[in-house]
Amino acid sequence: MRTGVLFTLLILSTQALAGCFGDDEVESEAVVKTPLDGLFSSTTWYHYPGGVNASNSSIGYANLTGNSTPYPAIGTYYGIGATTFEPTIGVTSTGGIHFSSYGGTGSGTMVYTSMDQGQTWNNMGPFNPIVDVGQVPSSNDPYIYVDKWTDRIFKFDMHALTAMFVEYSDDDGQSWSIPFSADGYYSPQDHQSIASMPDVDGIGFYDTIIVFCINTGSSAAGPQCSRSLDGGHVWDIQRPGYPTGTPQCSGLHGHVAGSNDGAVYRGNPSCDGPAVYRSLDGGYSWTEHTITTTVPMQQGWHSHEVAVATDEAGNLFASWISVDQMPWMAYSRDQGDTWSEPIMVAPPGVNETGFPTIFAGDEGRVVVGYIGEGDDLSGWGGYMSVMTDAFADNPLITTVAVNSPDDPLDITDDCGNVRCGGFGDFIDVEIDDEGRPWIALAHNTNGELGIVGTYVTGPALFGELRLLPEILPGGPATL
Repeated sequence: MRTGVLFTLLILSTQALAGCFGDDEVESEAVVKTPLDGLFSSTTWYHYPGGVNASNSSIGYANLTGNSTPYPAIGTYYGIGATTFEPTIGVTSTGGIHFSSYGGTGSGTMVYTSMDQGQTWNNMGPFNPIVDVGQVPSSNDPYIYVDKWTDRIFKFDMHALTAMFVEYSDDDGQSWSIPFSADGYYSPQDHQSIASMPDVDGIGFYDTIIVFCINTGSSAAGPQCSRSLDGGHVWDIQRPGYPTGTPQCSGLHGHVAGSNDGAVYRGNPSCDGPAVYRSLDGGYSWTEHTITTTVPMQQGWHSHEVAVATDEAGNLFASWISVDQMPWMAYSRDQGDTWSEPIMVAPPGVNETGFPTIFAGDEGRVVVGYIGEGDDLSGWGGYMSVMTDAFADNPLITTVAVNSPDDPLDITDDCGNVRCGGFGDFIDVEIDDEGRPWIALAHNTNGELGIVGTYVTGPALFGELRLLPEILPGGPATL
């Protein structure tokens, strides 16, 4: 049922009837309408940085125009039909949504794919050609990444903290390459992340340069990174993912992200605070860029996780959880050399969060994903906080929860600050070509099942700023 359409028709018919039967006395008591009328719900919030409700009359509504126009939004989720661990997601230009499952030792991880906006899912393997298990039969950390410039899907697995394997598909998982070894010389090889960027200098043999970074298990050694110039077949020897000679205080790091201008970034705390590391030569050398010294990283299991993203104009965004257990975001318009003042992006009523992730669309449009718990302490939900004009002086933030309060994804007291069920160490978020965000999550209360959250409808993050077409809602029935 198109609940949004029905709700709008109900409001319009009610207004029409009021006009027919009203009198002068009723008209004199009419409430002044605002751009936010009818938009709030138990799972949707319109607010400003710092959790300030956007219907605050002292702020007014004059800025809710242009790129800050509020749009109706409602969240939902779909089960993929399999378990997950550290869920990652990739979206191709064909509309394919690809999600990493967790099959465990012996069966191997698989890629589950939807070609109909999450309504149905299929196991696309890759399968061993002889026995019905994965080509890589065991993966401690399954990872999916889609090269948005070529649509190549990379499946990147780590085995027993030592062996690394990369497989790829160019046809939405219908066929797969053999596994290519991407081993390093450090042990352990852990917490791997992979990304791409256009080969703007023409130094390789493929349209993009592929870079991966791993954790060595040592803060002093820092993350190590490697690059492939031929689409993922052959990999350089791993090199430090930070400027040599610069002390490092964290070996773990967030997801790697590439930019249209050929830069590649990874989020990682410096010794001074949340930071972004930048490479302009395809991951061969790196510079360090501390974002802030006044909004530090959270203390706990995820104190390493700085999430990074770039929009179509090459602007850089970063998000992290601070010591207040809330999600913060800052941006840079000069490749990380200088940064905006950080803003807290969660809505009013959410008092603890974890597992930050971020993705950007057209210029200034960004989605920050995380899990959060409300004032009622009823359990953890999956959240997406969207800005359609992140560079505004007071950007409007539209936040949706993908699950309802009576359908928590986890009920662990401090899930946001510990390794928590299928969430593992991180989650993931992407935006499809239509402009619809998709967040990869786990439904831990139902057995660590993989779920993908999105809008039923909401503002588009690519193309014309508009209301996206409605899709059928999901929810617990899809589990």
